[in-house]
Amino acid sequence: MSTQPLLVATDLLAISVLAFAVYFPRHHRRDLVTAFLGINVGVLAVAMTLSDSAVGIGLGMGLFGVLSIIRLRSYEIAQHEIAYYFSALAIGLLNGIPEDATALPVTLTVLIVVTLYVADHPRLFARHRSRTLRLDSAHTDEAALRAHLAVLLGGRVVNLSVRNIDLVNDTTLVEVRYVVAGTRAPAPSPGPVRPEVRA
Repeated sequence: MSTQPLLVATDLLAISVLAFAVYFPRHHRRDLVTAFLGINVGVLAVAMTLSDSAVGIGLGMGLFGVLSIIRLRSYEIAQHEIAYYFSALAIGLLNGIPEDATALPVTLTVLIVVTLYVADHPRLFARHRSRTLRLDSAHTDEAALRAHLAVLLGGRVVNLSVRNIDLVNDTTLVEVRYVVAGTRAPAPSPGPVRPEVRA
């Protein structure tokens, strides 16, 4: 008796938990839920159709390559969303390529879901923030800039990278990572700052 229905059920359960119980309650992007489900079921279907020992490994690597091309040609997404993309693809491959249902693909599928649940948990490094800011002043002194950002953001700056200093228009574009002083994010400063790329 074929064990493929068990693998299909495992795949659908895993991607449903990943998309509806882990990703969406935390990030609320409906379009990416559709993408995760679509890519997972699509990869599962292709992998089950072409799953023989001669093409199994090549199929997996080829699908990862296709996803990389799509990623480079599409709207920019965050790094954690890339992790969800690849997890959805990997779950489809794990359950689509094997001809027999064994403990290994099921265990690895559970491992992927649990890993994403833990790694993307809001309580993990909850006080760490990342911002890209354009300041309405040109800062050439990094120490002074670090002190200014600490006051502006209400936390301890752990890393900063100056992307651009415009001396003509008197602006500085900086990417900063910091730890907030309290458990909640500080209120926005009334100072001259415009968030640019990501929050």
